[in-house]
Amino acid sequence: MDRSEFVRRLVLNSISDDFENVDQIILRNVAKVGANYGWIIDRSEVVNALTSLVEEGLAKAYILSGLMRSPFAGELTGMAPMDVVEEDFKTYFYITKKGMERHLSDGTSWRLDEEGDPS
Repeated sequence: MDRSEFVRRLVLNSISDDFENVDQIILRNVAKVGANYGWIIDRSEVVNALTSLVEEGLAKAYILSGLMRSPFAGELTGMAPMDVVEEDFKTYFYITKKGMERHLSDGTSWRLDEEGDPS
């Protein structure tokens, strides 16, 4: 598996159990695991991974705020613009059913434990 696919899998893992924001959670989790391998994973790699996951229907982007009645009210039709670091944490990502099927079928060699380390 090449680096970009590994990063995609880490991103998919990061959004597999909750709505997550790139700048708040996803980048931190993915960068931590990358550091275990001696890699520096930057924000652009995470955004590229999310873009491909959204394009393939494995993840969806959402705009979430306290004004919405349900998380799905802010579902976006494609990838959200992620050119700058979000300070208000409104853009979130979540795995789709198709993404979960792929996530669960990929085996366990790259999965993470509770600390975010490979298990």
